[in-house]
Amino acid sequence: MTATLSILIYHRVLARPDPLFPGEVDARLFERQLRLLKRFYTPLPLSEAVQRLQDGNLPPRAACITFDDGYADNAQVALPLLQRHGLHATFFIATGYLDGGQMWNDTVIEAVRQVSGPVLDLQEHGLGCLPLASLAQRQAAIATLLGQLKYLPFARRQQLAMQIRRQAGATAGQTTMLSTAQLRQLHAAGMDLGAHTASHPILSTLPDHAARLDIANGKRQLESLIQTPVSLFAYPNGKAGRDYGAPHVAMVNCLGFKAAVATDWGVARPGAGLDLLQLPRFTPWDRGRLAFLWRLRQNRRQAHPARPDAG
Repeated sequence: MTATLSILIYHRVLARPDPLFPGEVDARLFERQLRLLKRFYTPLPLSEAVQRLQDGNLPPRAACITFDDGYADNAQVALPLLQRHGLHATFFIATGYLDGGQMWNDTVIEAVRQVSGPVLDLQEHGLGCLPLASLAQRQAAIATLLGQLKYLPFARRQQLAMQIRRQAGATAGQTTMLSTAQLRQLHAAGMDLGAHTASHPILSTLPDHAARLDIANGKRQLESLIQTPVSLFAYPNGKAGRDYGAPHVAMVNCLGFKAAVATDWGVARPGAGLDLLQLPRFTPWDRGRLAFLWRLRQNRRQAHPARPDAG
């Protein structure tokens, strides 16, 4: 049987469950998944897995753990658990949000979380009037707003997120992103750090020159902070053909990255079809042990998605 590489995507590992996001990974669930990966898979650092894909000596059921964006709980919660189990992860950092920044989606989430009344009226911004009387309604409101804003031009998306926060009468909330000290803590612990642009735009919504600059700035800033070359990249949002395309793959190649990861389901296999600049990844959302393993198995059977050709 051909060896395969499963690359898992995480964003946050909460210290305790969040009622607003019951599906979000917390410490207990993350540790359970780490135990399952150790028992049934062969976990590898992503950089090693990339090299073994090239060399053709990938072990059976190889798996990598990756984190996107750069949340503080990656260092506070996830890192100690990874160390406890002797496992490695790669953290893809959007450098523009280090040291107190907040991503647009978190601005929206905190705004909805903090609204004291039963309604959030955003009609003047063209976003409707959202009922918030119950937890389910707040969850639905967040999903609606994130969907409405996600593919807007970057500046407009940022502007609306701030307008929603003001309309809600909300504050920025607690700092959720990594500090520079926490970033260096991850690096000192032997974890790989990869680039994820500076400002986390959806690359396809930007002019090419702006997209290339954001990718390059993220790489340069991260290298400056950790004083180490950065050779791994994650496309923001990461759906091939929708969030990034062939020009962006070419940019990543030109900027000297050795490998890049997307968010399309599937596994990487050694051989002629291997594209190290568009490695598939998936998010394991199942909470039960058997369901988690079943989802990993189904992902290994996933047909490789169509990829934009970098030419």
